Amino acid sequence: MPTADCRLLHHGRVMRCLTCLLFLPETLKKSLKIGTLPGRLPLCSELLTLSLSLKNKKKKQAQEKKMAAELYPANVNGTAGLQSGTTVADTEKPKEVQVCQASSSTSAATTPTSNQQNITNNNTVEPASWQCSHPTLRERNALMFNNELMADVHFIVGPPGESQKVPAHKYVLAVGSSVFCAMFYGDLAEEESEIQIPDVEPAAFLILLKYLYSDEIDLEADTVLATLYAAKKYIVPALAKACVTFLETSLEAKNACVLLSQSRLFEEPELTQRCWEVIDAQAELALCSEGFCEIDLQTLEIILQRETLNAKEVVIFDAVLNWASAECKRQGLGPTIRNRREVLGKALFLVRIPTMTLEEFANGAAQSDILTLEETHNVFLWFTAAKKPQLDFPLTPRKGLAPQRCHRFQSSAYRSNQWRYRGRCDSIQFAVDKRIFIAGLGLYGSSGGKAEYSVKIELKRQGIILAQNLTKFVSDGSSSTFPVWFENPVQVEQDTFYTVSAVLDGSELSYFGQEGMTEVQCGKVTFQFQCSSDSTNGTGVQGGQIPELIFYS
Repeated sequence: MPTADCRLLHHGRVMRCLTCLLFLPETLKKSLKIGTLPGRLPLCSELLTLSLSLKNKKKKQAQEKKMAAELYPANVNGTAGLQSGTTVADTEKPKEVQVCQASSSTSAATTPTSNQQNITNNNTVEPASWQCSHPTLRERNALMFNNELMADVHFIVGPPGESQKVPAHKYVLAVGSSVFCAMFYGDLAEEESEIQIPDVEPAAFLILLKYLYSDEIDLEADTVLATLYAAKKYIVPALAKACVTFLETSLEAKNACVLLSQSRLFEEPELTQRCWEVIDAQAELALCSEGFCEIDLQTLEIILQRETLNAKEVVIFDAVLNWASAECKRQGLGPTIRNRREVLGKALFLVRIPTMTLEEFANGAAQSDILTLEETHNVFLWFTAAKKPQLDFPLTPRKGLAPQRCHRFQSSAYRSNQWRYRGRCDSIQFAVDKRIFIAGLGLYGSSGGKAEYSVKIELKRQGIILAQNLTKFVSDGSSSTFPVWFENPVQVEQDTFYTVSAVLDGSELSYFGQEGMTEVQCGKVTFQFQCSSDSTNGTGVQGGQIPELIFYS
C-alpha cells in the first residue's frame, strides 16, 4: 500500500472505513480473516484497530449518529433522521423497508412527539407508517376524511350557535366539485383559512365530504333533503342523484307534499312527477298529513289547482284551513279568521266549494266562519235557487283519476253447487313490475238474481295487513264484476308479492272465473299471480273469486 494511503488516519476517512466495515453482513464479518485478502485490507484493518483503540465507546456512538445525520438530514417535521436505538447500518436500508419494519416491530420504542402522531378522523393515533396499512388510494383518501392531518382549510358549518368546525383538504375537494375548485384555485380563490357555511347542516356537509373523499354515500331520512341541498349547491351530481333515488324509494302519502315542494325548489322533474303520482292517487291521505301543513304558499296553490286530485272537496277545504293555522303560527300571528284569510290570499278561492254537496257545505264550510256572510249566502243560493248568483269559486268538479282494472280470468261461469260462501276466505297473491296504488277489488255477484253480500277485503304484505275494509255490495244477477273499495288507495311496490283476500257472506251462489292467467299486461303494468295459502274457499290462479284488481298508476 503506498505511503500516501496512510493518510487514512484522518478522522473522516477512518469513519468512512468504519462505515464500510459496518455495512458488511455479520456472516461475512465472521468468515473474513483479517489479512487474508490481498491489497489494502490488512493496513486498513490495522488503522481501524488503532483508531478504535483511541476512541471510547461513547464518542464512537456520537460519531455514528453524526454520520447518519449527514446522510439523512432532518425531515420536514423537524424530527431527527436517526431515532433512538437505530444503528448506522439501519439508516442505510431503503426508506420503505425502514418504515414497514417500524410498523411491524413489537419492541418498545420512544414515544413519538405530537408532530409525529397522525390523528385519524375518529381521533385515534395512527402509526407513522399508516400508509402501509392502507394500500389503495381510496383507503388513504378515506382516512383523510374529517382528519386534521395535513388539513389546509377548515369550514365552520351550520348556523351560529349550532355550527361545527370541519377540517378538509383543498385538493381533494377541488377534484370532486367545480365549486370547490373555483373557491380554492379560481381567479377569486378564498384566502381565508376558515370558511363560513351557515346555510348547510353539519351532518349533510359531512355526508358530502365523505363522498368526495371515498365515494361512499350514507343517506338517512332525517338528513337526505339537507344533503340534496348541499349536493346541488356544490354541483356534485352523483350524490344529488343518489339523494333523489333515496327520496323516491321512501316516498309515501305523508311526505309527498313536502317532497313536492323541495323537488320544485331543487328542479328535480323526475322526483316532482313521482310526488304527483302519490298525491293524485292518495290525495286525502296526503292532504291530511302533517307534511301538507309545512309546504309553502306557492306549492299550496299548485296543489289546489290540480284537476286530478282524487279527493272530496270537503277534505280539501279542511286541509286548507289546517294549513292556514300552521302558516299563522310560522308568521307569529294568532289563528284568527282574519289572519287565516290573509295568509291564504287567493288560495282560498281555488277550493271548489260549489262542488260539495249541500249537506257537506252546510255542515262544514258554512260554519267555519272563514267565508264572509255574503259568500256563504251566495253559495246557498247557488245550491237552491233557480237563478244562481255569480261566485268567486270554481264551479266544475275535479276530474280525479280514472281507475284501471286488471282482469285475470278469460271467462266466467256458474254451476248449481258452486260458488258458495259461508265465511270462508278467497285469496290470491300478485306482484307488479312498477309502483301502483291498489284502490279495491272487483268481485263476482249472484248467479240467481239480485242479491246483497257483506264482504271483508284485505291487502297484506308478508302477513302484515296494509289495508282492510268491511262493507256491502249488491249484485244484479249478471256475470259482471262489482267494485269493493278500500278506504284509501294503498301503495304497492314493484317486484314484491302481496296478498288480497275477500271473505263474503251471502246465501246466494255466485259466478266464478275460469281459465286464469299467471301473467296479465294492463297498460304499462305487468301483473303476476300465484296461489295463496290463505285461500280456503277454492280460489286460485286457474279459477275462483277476485277476478279484478282495481288500481291507479
